[in-house]
Amino acid sequence: MAEVKQIPYKIYLEEQEMPEAWYNVRADMKNKPAPLLNPETLEPMTAEELGVVFCDELVKQELDNENPYIKIPEEIRSFYKMYRPSPLVRAYCLEEKLQTPAKIYYKFEGNNTSGSHKLNSAIAQAYYAKNQGLKGVTTETGAGQWGTALSMACAYLDLDCRVFMVKCSYEQKPFRREVMRTYGAQVTPSPSETTEVGRKILKEHPGTSGSLGCAISEAVECATGMEGYRYVLGSVLNQVLLHQSIIGLETKAALDKYGVVPDIIIGCAGGGSNLGGLISPFMGEKLRGERDYQFIAVEPASCPTLTRGKFAYDFCDTGKVTPLAKMYTLGSGFIPSASHAGGLRYHGMNPVLSQLYADGLMEARSVEQTSVFEAAQMFARVEGILPAPESAHAIRAALDEAMKCKETGEEKTIVFGLTGTGYFDMFAYGRYNDGEMSDYIPTDAELQAGFDGIPKI
Repeated sequence: MAEVKQIPYKIYLEEQEMPEAWYNVRADMKNKPAPLLNPETLEPMTAEELGVVFCDELVKQELDNENPYIKIPEEIRSFYKMYRPSPLVRAYCLEEKLQTPAKIYYKFEGNNTSGSHKLNSAIAQAYYAKNQGLKGVTTETGAGQWGTALSMACAYLDLDCRVFMVKCSYEQKPFRREVMRTYGAQVTPSPSETTEVGRKILKEHPGTSGSLGCAISEAVECATGMEGYRYVLGSVLNQVLLHQSIIGLETKAALDKYGVVPDIIIGCAGGGSNLGGLISPFMGEKLRGERDYQFIAVEPASCPTLTRGKFAYDFCDTGKVTPLAKMYTLGSGFIPSASHAGGLRYHGMNPVLSQLYADGLMEARSVEQTSVFEAAQMFARVEGILPAPESAHAIRAALDEAMKCKETGEEKTIVFGLTGTGYFDMFAYGRYNDGEMSDYIPTDAELQAGFDGIPKI
């Protein structure tokens, strides 16, 4: 026990120990993720074609499957220092409460005003847009964490920011919306009447609560219709996983300081940004045959992309204006129920993570939201942090794994990503506390309707 006591409750790296380069897990993958396809020609998208929608430097990063490390510009590292390195916490209180022999750690990414890990990529994307001389950027946001992060980054760099926020989150989280507006962003509930694709979606799905797929369609149309604007995305794309790898790199550096090697690494999964960022350097070791780990992706049962989806080429958005990506998908026409984990309500999954899952290198679980909030409440009462509903999916799986260790007596080391705080999610917590929260699991017939819309490629 003496060795365990040497590990502090919070492990902080020094600023000079922060990573100087992002890690690109694609470089170590034997089976590379399939290329994005032009929906008209079904040929791989070229840099020129992608450059109509995305910033030039981000296009390079999106297409780079070879370079294992990509240098972080000094300006971005300087911004990171406002809130990074973020702490890796040894959950001693949780271990004691559970009476488990498991050792539990979580990487806490909520210690910045945006309240989540999203700022890691937001500042990078805004930086490259500014460097290109653009006027502004457009984007979508589900729970509002990405929109908040991007509005912060754009305010810092004096860029215009236009956010399409999934309608149910826009209505449930007015304070999240107001943080974005405070930072100067223009926020529109999606689907809206302000775009052609929004009007089309509203006509086909009157009264819809929206989805990330809908909001992406509107943001892309908005960006391509204005001179000097580009579209940026908070998850799903490979470039976003690259930027988020700073989470995993810091986690690994902190564990290495104390000679700790995790057995299980857990992340919640929506589009894949935080999960991919957390596991990337560890997955690299697994791919290179240096170490083995158990990786668990946790998603909502109401939007079971990995656990019940198809691995196929599909549109990344509901309006079908984006390139085709080969990924696990429920169909771009699938609009999830209005669950309280808005950031996980996405029909697809990042192509890198999809390929890794298809190759059997990680596993996936789906969990129901009452079970998720039960875990969130217990965590808040024991560890003192009110977690975001998205993060609580990872907490649920971590608790389950810790209890398995209690049954078997195994002293496994569990690491999970606590991606953000839930202080703007009190409507959801209220529903749970009042016993009004329900669980929704789509039927096979409902999923089939989404699958029927997947392009036949």
